[in-house]
Amino acid sequence: MAWAEWEQLKSEAAEKRSARMQLNQLPPEAGGGPPPQGDLKVNQKDLAAIGDVAYRMYGDLEKAGDHARASTQKAAGTLKTETFALGGALDHVASCWIDQVRSLQDACAHISNHLDYTKGAHAGDEVYIATVVSNIDTLDKGFDERSGS
Repeated sequence: MAWAEWEQLKSEAAEKRSARMQLNQLPPEAGGGPPPQGDLKVNQKDLAAIGDVAYRMYGDLEKAGDHARASTQKAAGTLKTETFALGGALDHVASCWIDQVRSLQDACAHISNHLDYTKGAHAGDEVYIATVVSNIDTLDKGFDERSGS
């Protein structure tokens, strides 16, 4: 590309930029009100499935991460023995790898444990609500009996 052609393209781009402004946004909605908000709905089955996947992923990361770590450290040791400078660098990569895998495992464990806790807490809430509702039923029957209904 010739220098003159480059300068011409730059000036054309500058003209286009100054001629109009382009905003990166959605067009405003008709009516002027706030956009509708959706409700997030999830059931226990969905939460249990996510928790199970997180638990399995934790185990998979442990196996695959350990295999990769061992292979990398073995390669690093061999390179160091052969006096290649790359051996030390590869050993550093293996150390960073271990830290990253542990961080991912911690995240998976956190998700799995949190969903297990949530499941248990909601199960306890269900029992409490059922007890309260059944007590109200008992009270209603008592009032019905007293009024002669």
